[in-house]
Amino acid sequence: MSTVTFLQIRPAEEVSEIWASTRRREGTLVAEVLAPTIADVAEAEKGGLLLASGNEGVRAPAYVLEASDIKSLRRGAVPGWRITVVYAGASIDVHDAVAFTRAAFLRAPRSQVRDAAALVALPGLECSVSTFVDTVEDALVAVSDGATDLLLRDWDTERIGELRDALAFGQLVERTAFPPGIEYDEASQVLEPGAFSAYLNQIDGCGRARPRDDWAPGRDVATPEAETRISAGWPDEAWRVAERATVEDASHEIAEILAAALAGQAPTRDDIEILFRAHGADVEAIADVADTLRRDIVGDDVTFVVNRNINYTNQCYFKCGFCAFSKGPRSLNLRGKPYLMSIDEIVERSQEAWERGATEVCLQGGIHPDFTGKFYVDVVEAIRARVPGMHIHGFTPLEIWQGAETSGVTIRALLGELKEAGLGTLPGTAAEILDDDVRLTLCPDKVRTSQWSEVMLTAHDIGLRTTSTIMFGHVDGPRSWANHIEVIRQIQRQTGGFTEFVPLPFVHMGSPIWLQGRARPGPTWDEVILMHAVSRIALIGLIDNIQASWVKLGLDGAEALLRSGCNDVGGTLMDESISRAAGASHGTEATPADFRNLISDLDRNPVRRTTTYERIESGLTIV
Repeated sequence: MSTVTFLQIRPAEEVSEIWASTRRREGTLVAEVLAPTIADVAEAEKGGLLLASGNEGVRAPAYVLEASDIKSLRRGAVPGWRITVVYAGASIDVHDAVAFTRAAFLRAPRSQVRDAAALVALPGLECSVSTFVDTVEDALVAVSDGATDLLLRDWDTERIGELRDALAFGQLVERTAFPPGIEYDEASQVLEPGAFSAYLNQIDGCGRARPRDDWAPGRDVATPEAETRISAGWPDEAWRVAERATVEDASHEIAEILAAALAGQAPTRDDIEILFRAHGADVEAIADVADTLRRDIVGDDVTFVVNRNINYTNQCYFKCGFCAFSKGPRSLNLRGKPYLMSIDEIVERSQEAWERGATEVCLQGGIHPDFTGKFYVDVVEAIRARVPGMHIHGFTPLEIWQGAETSGVTIRALLGELKEAGLGTLPGTAAEILDDDVRLTLCPDKVRTSQWSEVMLTAHDIGLRTTSTIMFGHVDGPRSWANHIEVIRQIQRQTGGFTEFVPLPFVHMGSPIWLQGRARPGPTWDEVILMHAVSRIALIGLIDNIQASWVKLGLDGAEALLRSGCNDVGGTLMDESISRAAGASHGTEATPADFRNLISDLDRNPVRRTTTYERIESGLTIV
């Protein structure tokens, strides 16, 4: 079964920002203009559209050209994924144009789809036959004749849903001006900044067109899943009222991986990437299996910890593109007032948390220019002296690395000193994506994958357990997600020191890299479901606890994830501010009663736990 892509496109004579934004709200992604001006290109991008030009002399994101009009593009001046060749004129000229431009699409009238399909079937050509269709019946005939890309004008969501259901299961995928699968680095190098930003705002991590809903992590809007199903991959009524898919409904490739997982066999790294590329009903099948595994591994207990986050400074000399929290001394007029808590204030907050019933304080902050490893040791010693019963969960691998470097000691020596001072566990943040190709863009001066891993391996070796995380939905995708999971698995197989895995969806609204037009606007809802569900499946026998971040997703979002493989909702936090700084509308504090109500609504058992997952209280009497 070949994939059939479709594009919602609108021909126009000229473009304004208002026209483009209106068409964008209606579902259009591309404006096609035969003879555009530079202003048309810019106005389209301001309105959220990409422009396809019928004139190779105008610099545009995409081109739709007849063979006779292609001159410079034949010499590789523009990558083929930006080019559509029109099937017109002598067939030998069309063949020449497709072969030398390596065009992604060959656009044919419906009457010539078969001829175009015969051409692109020749060895050495990788090209989709594209054609305009006006009805579902037209589309089915075109696909039967060999079309693998459908151009839609003024189709509403219900008619697109009819087309999806009329084709084979999972066959239909929406694209942008470009085919799915274009790598971030390649697109960033060849697209103009405005086009690159518009493109990123149109796509998911696979390069497919993202859903048009208003939901994003941190945004105070309802989660987009329907009452009967969890995937929001399609917006039409037929999709939304159908029953949630199960493993029996999965496509063949996905079903084989899921069957092995149910038999206790963890997926390979390549299998994990395949699962992360799932779409629509396959997303629900994966979530179904993840929840079955959750039930088998940890039962119906849902855990949480009563804790307080203390973000002791927002000043940081590292320049992570995603971070809306850190505020350098020169940013008073841009992102708020820089602050640095005194050790006495940190201790006071720890004491307050203890008096409010917390068993853990989580210490994380920016890397202040004056910090050395001694600061971290002094903080731990001071908290332990005042609140000896408090579990201290603190300091990311970045803080440990920087602390050791500035103190002139080894990683092992600093961790040993912190453990002796009273540090209980380390958070697994600063991981972001453990793929150095992604880190070069996302956090270029931060610790690399090997350095993060060294800190964790050393901590585990001296008896300090840690959490593990992933922060996803920005400049990453299935390849880097699978690489990240594989790093976590390698460390856990060696040490067994991770207590949990915590996916953290990227909150984009206040993030510099998104505001600069260089990141996607967070993961889609289906990607959030997949990250948690695939993690459950990938970590079979290694990490039993998969956490849903209510801080990023709200309690309603966490509830959906508890039906998709998760068994923990994290901590009550008391004053967490990092997500708020990025634009999140929730995330400052929850109460045990909030968690109890959430969990009991699912007919699951709320369990208050320690940082390392020992049970403290169980049942519905928690206050």
